[in-house]
Amino acid sequence: MAFPILGANTESAAYEISNSLRFNDDDSAYLSRTPSSASNRKTWTWSGWIKRSNISLNMILFSADNTVGHGIYLAPDDKLYLTKSGVGNYGIDAQLRDVSAWYHIVVAVDTTQTGMSNIVKFYINGVQRTASGTTLYSTNDDTNINNNSVHNIGRFSKNSSFYYDGYLSEVNFVDGSQLTPSSFGETNDNGVWVPKKYTGSYGTNGFFLEFKQTGTSANSSGIGADTSGNDHHFTPSNLAATDITVDTPTNNFATLNSIAPVGSYAEGNLRYTTSTTDGEWSTSTISISTNAKWYCEVKAISKTAGAGIYYQVGVTKGNASDFTYRALYRSDGAIYVGGSNTATFSSYTDNDIISIAYDSSNRNVTFYKNGNSEGTVTAPSLPSTSDDYFFGASSLSGGNTFITEWNFGNAPFSISSGNSDANGYGNFEYAVPSGYYSLNTKNLAEYG
Repeated sequence: MAFPILGANTESAAYEISNSLRFNDDDSAYLSRTPSSASNRKTWTWSGWIKRSNISLNMILFSADNTVGHGIYLAPDDKLYLTKSGVGNYGIDAQLRDVSAWYHIVVAVDTTQTGMSNIVKFYINGVQRTASGTTLYSTNDDTNINNNSVHNIGRFSKNSSFYYDGYLSEVNFVDGSQLTPSSFGETNDNGVWVPKKYTGSYGTNGFFLEFKQTGTSANSSGIGADTSGNDHHFTPSNLAATDITVDTPTNNFATLNSIAPVGSYAEGNLRYTTSTTDGEWSTSTISISTNAKWYCEVKAISKTAGAGIYYQVGVTKGNASDFTYRALYRSDGAIYVGGSNTATFSSYTDNDIISIAYDSSNRNVTFYKNGNSEGTVTAPSLPSTSDDYFFGASSLSGGNTFITEWNFGNAPFSISSGNSDANGYGNFEYAVPSGYYSLNTKNLAEYG
């Protein structure tokens, strides 16, 4: 199993978060709002939970002003910064590179203080981080945040760039207070930093985004609905209902692992595209070798035309470059176990959905095509107790490409029917087989 270093994979907590918003930088997705008037430009706090997809790129979380750009962003060094265009950057000493984890970020500013370490404070998962860089403010300076200029979530306001790629949840902006993380989170009995509900004042221009709605207008039914009571609703751009997900800081779902240097990823690491290298592979961020039965769905999107070009999906060892430890369903119907063709199921093509049900007690893999069982095979015994199986996809030969979209319960594609597992988790196109569960931290806590 992939474990986070700094991220929060919460098993249980008194306060539950039900939704997040998935940003795909290739779509130029963002939220925007222009306050009707300026408020406290010296003192404010931004708090949000993030789960990254692409890394090592410039990505804006929150910004303001299309003249002198100002914002909170992740840089190509994967560190968190506050930036002011034409002045410089001030940021932390830690890298945020774990794509399997949720991070809680608090940036708290008060320019009535003296010295940058007091004026700007960064917190990651409840811990204040050492910061350094350009002196962005002197005492009593006005920031560009909270002015009556455009504010964006997910892109740089000044030049419409640096789009965010990943998930965002539980976004609080407090106008007029420099707060600590204890206003938004707490340490649970297991020593893990978890969310708690903010109960203080939001101030004049403050807002709270829960991402529970799916509309595309700036109102209480929209994706950018403000539930602070201030009705400071944001306008969504290039975002859709499918971008509202159940992957949250209190129930972290598997995605694909984009850190592996193979293929390319989009839609919150749920859309996988092979490139041109023979034997490319991708695997889930969470293993399926724990003591339970696990389920996921894969939608075939497109592949290179021509003889001998196939989709291949199934289960694979963590070091997926070894073809010995795989059970794959190929789009021509061939089933490959341990590198050998052991059976033949129905062929499948673009827009078909393949379901994979894995029983970790006996390594049995049952494949379904559009909800109908095709049969069961047994994956090879792993060479070591330290090895794990993962859900995954593989290319076949150099020069071919195929695109798949993966649903571990947080589908990147539209679901027409809607089915959850027996615990009520996930959103699937087809009924989850009895006794099988979606791959998330709540189910892992119970069965893992």
